[in-house]
Amino acid sequence: MGSNLPYAADAESPLKPEELQVLRSQYEKEGEYVGVQTKFNYAWGLIKSSQRNEQQEGVRLLSEIFRNAPERRRECLYYLGLGNFKLGNYAEARRYNDLLLDHEPANLQAGSLRGLIDDKVAKEGLMGVAILSGVAIAAGVVGGMLFKGTRRR
Repeated sequence: MGSNLPYAADAESPLKPEELQVLRSQYEKEGEYVGVQTKFNYAWGLIKSSQRNEQQEGVRLLSEIFRNAPERRRECLYYLGLGNFKLGNYAEARRYNDLLLDHEPANLQAGSLRGLIDDKVAKEGLMGVAILSGVAIAAGVVGGMLFKGTRRR
């Protein structure tokens, strides 16, 4: 099954403020009776944002759609993965993305997102190892100095 959703790189280009405002205005206008499509469109615009609080709100809205509108779950999976990726929640991003890939193994944008997630996790994992190594070396040096100091007495 092909997909017409954008590749993960599309998320790096936020909407213009006036474009997001159009989506926000429609969402607010519908109020408590907001339609699923309106909510989805607004959440999509928020996910694309470069503002963390807007990305978080987008993920929250998509999570509501995912829970309450089973017919829209497939559409939500990719954007929940993407939103969580942008927020640095890589385990959640992978979970949603893998659910989509389980149902659509040939989904190109989910495959693209998987690569981004894997690269980021590997990069941050290496950074974490480097930080831990630096801490261990510093602890060894301090420990050695303390040990040397107690032997002199």
